[in-house]
Amino acid sequence: MSFSPSIAAPLDTADELASALGAARSGSFAELGSAFFTRLPAAPLPAPYLVAFSADAAALLGLEPRIAETPGFVELFSGNATREWPQAALPYASVYSGHQFGVWAGQLGDGRALSLGELEHGGLRNELQLKGSGRTPYSRMGDGRAVLRSSIREFLCSEAMHHLGIPTTRALCVIGSDQPVRREEIETAAVVTRVAPSFVRFGHFEHFYAGEQIDALRALADHVIDRFYPQCRETPDPYLAMLPQIVARTADMVAQWQAVGFCHGVMNTDNMSVLGLTIDYGPFGFLDAFDANHICNHSDTQGRYAYRMQPQIAYWNCFCLAQALLPLIGAHYEESVRAERSVADAQEALEGFKARFAPAFERRMCDKLGLSDVRPGDDKLVDRLLELMHASRADFTLTFRRLAQVSKDDARGDAPVRDMFLDREAFDRWAADYRARLALDPRDDATRREAMNRINPKYVLRNHLAETAIRRAMEKDFSEVARLAAVLSRPFDEQPEFEDYAALPPEWAGTLSVSCSS
Repeated sequence: MSFSPSIAAPLDTADELASALGAARSGSFAELGSAFFTRLPAAPLPAPYLVAFSADAAALLGLEPRIAETPGFVELFSGNATREWPQAALPYASVYSGHQFGVWAGQLGDGRALSLGELEHGGLRNELQLKGSGRTPYSRMGDGRAVLRSSIREFLCSEAMHHLGIPTTRALCVIGSDQPVRREEIETAAVVTRVAPSFVRFGHFEHFYAGEQIDALRALADHVIDRFYPQCRETPDPYLAMLPQIVARTADMVAQWQAVGFCHGVMNTDNMSVLGLTIDYGPFGFLDAFDANHICNHSDTQGRYAYRMQPQIAYWNCFCLAQALLPLIGAHYEESVRAERSVADAQEALEGFKARFAPAFERRMCDKLGLSDVRPGDDKLVDRLLELMHASRADFTLTFRRLAQVSKDDARGDAPVRDMFLDREAFDRWAADYRARLALDPRDDATRREAMNRINPKYVLRNHLAETAIRRAMEKDFSEVARLAAVLSRPFDEQPEFEDYAALPPEWAGTLSVSCSS
């Protein structure tokens, strides 16, 4: 296999793809040097087979859909082909540190992930990373493997979140194997290929800050600025200018999580992207019955990452990032005042989270209620609805979807959403106030209903849907993974043939739980 400098898109063979990934690209993370990563091949994965493939993610990369059927594709994305690559082109695992469940965990890193390289298509560059590809120098006590269950969950949710319009890493494919892997029980191995412009995390900055490696910290910050925040170079303090950009993206992302009922489950600083992308799908979940205190991660015994806590935790994580950047901030100040001024500037940048999150969340919630503008008192209307939903454990997704059927001046259309509430009279009182607010909106019912159905999804990746697909995949039937992925690619559309995918979860779904091993 040759590694030529560049291959023009579209790519339609695995050999071309491998060559393109092996090409050196100016400004890539791989140029930062050995202090940032370790190069090594993936661990052998015996008898690999294709489980799932996203043609949509492939198109993002300039790959023809048929590439998944070509010789070498499975070997490449199982990691097996990397054992033949030259040293300079080997995949790499990056080092980072971070706070886990609020406690400093020290050095972490890609313990089961390897970056293959970058592809450029349509003016966009994306990095491809294998998750579950074996042990690395940063694996600590782990085996470096992922299991079929977790890989299917990440594949489905990455693509589902993208189609919901929420910033996220993408997933190209899942490769399975019958190799046994021990978790709570014996499962089988799998590798998921995830895609993003960058996998740099808050924890990357924390790592070099904690080790007082200021030159490396600066090199990392320069890489992120030059690649993703070049406008910051035009300011007196580029490192400070980058911070509010990351804070704003993080606030916007979490506002979108909250508005769609998504729970990440493990918001450690090493799981936070500097690009404001949803990253590291593990013990995630979409709310079924609404509980503001819902904890989707069985390992989170203290409820640190409960649904209602996510905005606060995101702000706390931004604080950790700001602290890590302090040695770089304020170089333009006199040395006698630099420390004081830098802290004040960083604190001001952090306050941007609160200023950004609250209006972003209110705007999205008003959109979900079909309000074309935000007026005084709308926040209270939203809060009252969420309180009623919490009290009745009303289904999050169905409640907002059915609200579109409410009419400005006729309560007879309320029944579908009214039936979601135990206290019908309390809902009626809220609905009367909602109708009064709708009367002030210039749009008619039909126009408003259409707008609401473009923001309130009918289909989300409920745990029981993922579980059904996983159970069939364990029996080598991958059709349900493909079918579910197709449904989730059109989350706002009416799909009558898939009405069951939008129904209330079955009783057995209440017994499902996910943890950090998920």
